[in-house]
Amino acid sequence: MNIGFISTRLAGTDGVSLETFKLATVLKKMNHQCFYCAGELDPTLPGLVAPELHFTDPVARTLSRRAFHAHPDATLLDDIAHRARQLEEPIRRFLYQYDIHYLIIQNVFAIPMQLPLALALTNILRETGLPALAHNHDFYWERERFLTNNIPDFLDTYFPPDLPNLQHATINSLAQAALKKRRGLDSILIPNVFDFDTPPPGIDAENADFRAEIGLTQEDLLILQPTRVIPRKRIELAIELLARLDNPRACLVIPHQAGDEGTAYLEQLKAQAQSCGVRLLHVADRIAERRGWDENGRKQYTLWDVYPHANFVTYPSIIEGFGNALIETVYFRLPALVNRYPVYVADIAPLGFDFIEIDNQIADETVNQVQYWLTHPERVQQATTKNYALGRQHFSYQTLHALLEQVISNKF
Repeated sequence: MNIGFISTRLAGTDGVSLETFKLATVLKKMNHQCFYCAGELDPTLPGLVAPELHFTDPVARTLSRRAFHAHPDATLLDDIAHRARQLEEPIRRFLYQYDIHYLIIQNVFAIPMQLPLALALTNILRETGLPALAHNHDFYWERERFLTNNIPDFLDTYFPPDLPNLQHATINSLAQAALKKRRGLDSILIPNVFDFDTPPPGIDAENADFRAEIGLTQEDLLILQPTRVIPRKRIELAIELLARLDNPRACLVIPHQAGDEGTAYLEQLKAQAQSCGVRLLHVADRIAERRGWDENGRKQYTLWDVYPHANFVTYPSIIEGFGNALIETVYFRLPALVNRYPVYVADIAPLGFDFIEIDNQIADETVNQVQYWLTHPERVQQATTKNYALGRQHFSYQTLHALLEQVISNKF
């Protein structure tokens, strides 16, 4: 059947987009056709681009600014409803043009960055009875910036909505329990996955020069921080780790863009690194969705060109919806330092993965462990081999296939 994906953005390397593409890969292997609708869409995907659906849409941003503070706004709900009626038009066009039989809604009903879009989709689902799955990655109550608002009833009605034709999926057990407690809604758990049956790509003729291109030698230690540059990633802990390793060959490499929550945090990190003598390279301008060349004639690499060059991965986040980059690290058979964020403690650590763990601080023992791993490849091989086997067992495409079969077959 024809399955439609809809979100604010389905492009790039954010977790929602990446997991969408994985879902689609598995669904296509199940002989379904997949189409996409978003405010920003990867140009290789068939579907409809409607910029007004994007979370950066000026109207959406204005409505959000009005909603997320404590002061009442008498006309806000009417203005959200008016905009929702406008957003229904491209959504209906998408459903009709691609003859959509089943809709997968990616995070629109979870994170309230596009308030009218959630209302528009709820109205359409209620009217059409179209069977749908809400794939909820991070709920508004998990983000401090959304807790102060003047629309609590609206949020508790549409984030997410309770509809007979809408099934819910969460990406971790903590969110699953919170959704049941707060809203009385059941959900299935769909974790982040990777195609563990396909070996990860390595160094080839196209990416062999990556280190040289960013100014590193083969003798340098490339410490990879494979996350967006936002405060909850606690990248300052990775910088502290390198400072205490006191190894002039070590360099922290950040391949992701900054800007989703402003650039002040990146500047703070650069200042911290400079003050404590840590080499830090923010190479987002060299990373693209596909290999190629930019307008200045500089070679562009993908994120997966970076992983094979890494010696070690830092993952010091204090909050993650699941941990896509951590499972990606397992897939690439790399050793890692992991902060024991809540979802890791609940859903990943109990499975027996072998990482260097911290609890929101870099202790002397942490530094000693990292130094040992960096100088004892046999210890790293032991950890990464075990981790890959566990990843294949719990977070593979086969796991996702079984879950989706269950979801799609239950079309209400």
